[in-house]
Amino acid sequence: HFPLIVQNIHRYTLPFAFLLLVFLALDAWHALWFETAGGGEELGLSVGTVVLTLNVVLLSGYTFGCHSVRHLVGGGLDVLSRRPIRKAAYACASCFNRRHMLWAWMSLLWVAFSDIYVRLCAMGVWTNVRFF
Repeated sequence: HFPLIVQNIHRYTLPFAFLLLVFLALDAWHALWFETAGGGEELGLSVGTVVLTLNVVLLSGYTFGCHSVRHLVGGGLDVLSRRPIRKAAYACASCFNRRHMLWAWMSLLWVAFSDIYVRLCAMGVWTNVRFF
C-alpha cells in the first residue's frame, strides 16, 4: 500500500545504487591516468584522484551496510551456517551496518566536497595538485 511502500523504496533502488558505484569507481580509475606531452597516458596520483577514490569508498561503505544488502545476501535462509559464503557476506554487510549512520554522514559530506572540488578545479579556481 502507498504510504508503506515508500519506506522500502531503497530495496527497489539498490541495483541502481550498485550501478552508480560502478560509474564512480570508473571515474576514480580514469582519474589515475594523466595525459603525457606525447599524447599518451601515464599513471599518476593527484588530490582529485584521492578525492574521487574516497568518494567511492565512503559511498560503498554506506551502500554495503544497507539492510537491503543484508537481506539480499542472507534473507530467505533459515540456517545461515549451511551456506558459508552467504554467511561471510552477511557478516561483512553486518559489519558495515554497525556504523551505517557514520557511513551515511561521512559519504554525504564527502559527496558534497567532491562536487565542490571538481567544480572549482574545472572553473580554474583551484588547481588539482599532482603528487606523481
